[in-house]
Amino acid sequence: MRAMILAAGRGERLRPLTDRIPKPLVEIAGRPLIVEHVERLAAAGFRYLVVNLAHLGSMIREVLGDGRHWGVEIHYSEEPEGALETGGGILQALPMLGTAPFLAINADIWTRYPLQQLRAVKCDHAHLVLVPGPGADFALHNARVANAGTPLYTFAGMAVYHPRLFAACEPGRFSVVPLLREAVRQQRVTGELFRGPWHDVGTPEALAAACAAADEAG
Repeated sequence: MRAMILAAGRGERLRPLTDRIPKPLVEIAGRPLIVEHVERLAAAGFRYLVVNLAHLGSMIREVLGDGRHWGVEIHYSEEPEGALETGGGILQALPMLGTAPFLAINADIWTRYPLQQLRAVKCDHAHLVLVPGPGADFALHNARVANAGTPLYTFAGMAVYHPRLFAACEPGRFSVVPLLREAVRQQRVTGELFRGPWHDVGTPEALAAACAAADEAG
């Protein structure tokens, strides 16, 4: 299975820090977020990675190189200024991701989810990792994701997607969420709940919480 790290976001809520470095290079416990993702993906058996780039993307490319340091092969999908959002970014990268299901993970999360579990997922359109939290994204019933219900969980920014999810999409800037909502409505999305360490590193407060969690995890 191939994997894509979504690393093109601007990181507006972390400014002014993200004025000088891209959000994926923000450090947690002394390591850039995206380096931790590459290391954990490599440890989980992923060997072919795609990273999309936009804001200060050359800095990410300089840190990761071709991936050989971690025993992986890294390819880059360059996006225009302003980036293409999650859906547009994945659609542009599909030629590099192949015709089989692939993992997509947001670069701006910190987690201890066991990524090797996702390599065994067989999905029709999508399989989502959900977490308890303040968000109200999706419900989960018997391993099927629902758009409504109780309780509601937060989409963790980790998913396995089948390329057919994007079959009707046109190139451009768009979010993956409406595609997921429609696929969920058609009962084509499976999911799972992860209750372990997970942080969305989107604000200074969230960054501090992730750093504290990383220090505790060691």
